[in-house]
Amino acid sequence: IGLDADSTALAEAKANLAPLECKKNFLLGNFRNLTSLLNPIGVTQINVVLFDLGLSSEQLAESERGFSFQLDGSLKMTFGRETNDDLTAEEVVNSWDEENLVTIMKSYGEERFAKPIARAMVTVRKLKPIHTSFDLVNAIREGVPIWYQKRRLHFATKTFQAIRLTVNDEVRALREGLEGAWQALAPKGRLAVISFHSLEAKQVKIFFKEKEKAGEGRQTPRHAVKPTRAEVISNPRSRSATLRFLIKS
Repeated sequence: IGLDADSTALAEAKANLAPLECKKNFLLGNFRNLTSLLNPIGVTQINVVLFDLGLSSEQLAESERGFSFQLDGSLKMTFGRETNDDLTAEEVVNSWDEENLVTIMKSYGEERFAKPIARAMVTVRKLKPIHTSFDLVNAIREGVPIWYQKRRLHFATKTFQAIRLTVNDEVRALREGLEGAWQALAPKGRLAVISFHSLEAKQVKIFFKEKEKAGEGRQTPRHAVKPTRAEVISNPRSRSATLRFLIKS
């Protein structure tokens, strides 16, 4: 069973898995709605669940999605393609007040310059709306010192992350998805999660500890699995990946 909010990702998965002879189901939707998505295909219990919380290279490469600060495109940042009424990054940066912008950058991006960046956004949008990825990057640049712009980590990384997490309500969606998966998981079933930044990793860690404390499951191995040096060299984007397993009692 493959589940994704991105119809293109599902289509690619369908093509890649076509040679396999097993029965396959491809479901379009957010994993926070896991239970309701499984019901129509008659599945009430599952044995293994894998959450991959990362953005795909294909999504980053599509300028029109607005996920990347390295490509100029419309500021959408939504995982789904089909709906037009979802909250977008453009709406956030052009209509949210300074206080709310500071809050999401601190909470979801751990951005140390959240206040001056938010102030810069508000100032810039008064002169001209922030429509594209590069418009946003330029606004962020106005709010950070020169030395911050010259670091190895791009100065817009944390702000883009914070806005993307906000647009897709990713923190609450993750919690709801984990709960739904746990309810559907069969005894002795395995829940595995690959996270890519500290906020996601923290949410997963808390959920796993809660289930262990309640006697409902156990982590194995006890510690998170990190990519090897060889893997990071061959796939640099894996460097921040963290894999955790939880087995249901």
